[in-house]
Amino acid sequence: MVPRLMPGMRGKRCGTVTETRQANGSGRTGLGLTRGGGRPMVMLVVATAGFAVNFWAWALLSPLGPRFKDSLALSSFEQALLVAVPVVVGSLGRIPVGALTDRFGGRVMFPALSLITILPVLYLGLLGQSSLAALLFGGFFLGVGGTVFAVGVPFVSGWFPPERRGFALGVFGAGMGGTAISALTTVKLVDGQGSAAPFVLTAFLLAAYAVVAWLVLGEAPGRTPPREPLVKRLAATARLGVTWQMSGLYAVAFGGFVAFSVYLPTYLKTEYGLSQADAANRMAGFVLLAVVMRPVGGWLSDQVGAVRVLGVSLAVTSVGAMVQSFTPPLMPQGTVAFLGMAAALGAGSAATFALVAKLAPADKVGAVSGMVGAAGGLGGFVPPLVMGSIYGSLGSYALGLALLAIVAAAAAAFTAVVVRRAAVNRGAAA
Repeated sequence: MVPRLMPGMRGKRCGTVTETRQANGSGRTGLGLTRGGGRPMVMLVVATAGFAVNFWAWALLSPLGPRFKDSLALSSFEQALLVAVPVVVGSLGRIPVGALTDRFGGRVMFPALSLITILPVLYLGLLGQSSLAALLFGGFFLGVGGTVFAVGVPFVSGWFPPERRGFALGVFGAGMGGTAISALTTVKLVDGQGSAAPFVLTAFLLAAYAVVAWLVLGEAPGRTPPREPLVKRLAATARLGVTWQMSGLYAVAFGGFVAFSVYLPTYLKTEYGLSQADAANRMAGFVLLAVVMRPVGGWLSDQVGAVRVLGVSLAVTSVGAMVQSFTPPLMPQGTVAFLGMAAALGAGSAATFALVAKLAPADKVGAVSGMVGAAGGLGGFVPPLVMGSIYGSLGSYALGLALLAIVAAAAAAFTAVVVRRAAVNRGAAA
């Protein structure tokens, strides 16, 4: 005897299977695949791991910049160009990658980008260290690893409700700690195991992650891929005010972090006479503090508001840059200034994307994230070139740091007035 369904229950079993398959992203079923429970945290952890591994690969050239300068007799500008090329490619590449993530989802894009990044990593490790041209060629394609950020923001946002997205995106943003891992290990691996060692190790980790991501990741329930062509979606995204507001602010916040993470070893070695290893370790400390502050900034954005967190972060960055422009003694004033900027830039980066998740249309979070992420990367591309050029002309970094202080102060004022008004209007409309 087959029991009859009670009124209102028809189709529920089918709906459960459908929700399970949507959560998995590939039609597979299993236990715990609904949006509740621990499934979102699994997605967040795996996405963050992918961000870290790809950023580790993206940052491989930076710790070796001083060594290449000596071995290939590079100028200050050529050295800055070498470490900046992967940054600009990884930044601009986020624009199409973010839009492609809206279309294909993180389950496809995370492993795909990881596998593509293996090729330039192995090239640089095995063949590409003989000349500046070879390094620039490999560094250009190494930039693919930096585009993975535009995959994670829409992917993670889809798995968490609005009131928890700030913290979730802050945790995901901590994956930028891959640059700290690179700083701590690259030079030591080269000294102990040879010039190819860090590149081969990173290639292996990228391959392993691609397999794990393909098997574990799944799309959030209810995700609907857009049907519009890529170019049309990008054009529509470019017309949004939130895109340009957040792009400008992220260029300062995350751009400042990227600039210091790639150029700080050179700055410390030149300005304070530190050894390459000591400078790399101090840069790693800068990055680690920024990484720790990213989830803290996301949590604070959920608690007290992303606008307030971002404004304070930019103001602290301005003060720290102005102090450092006078080249104070490294201990304690210089160290305090740099660590203050690290904490502020980490928290400010998280607050920016907390605003993106709340202000951008749901079907354009990936595209907006791509453009904002591109602006952040470009914000990190320009300062190393400016710093190298200023030092080559004036023999001092003071002017470059003073310019950073002015820009950060202007961004803080813009946040307090324009962005605050936009957030209030968005809340009223909601």
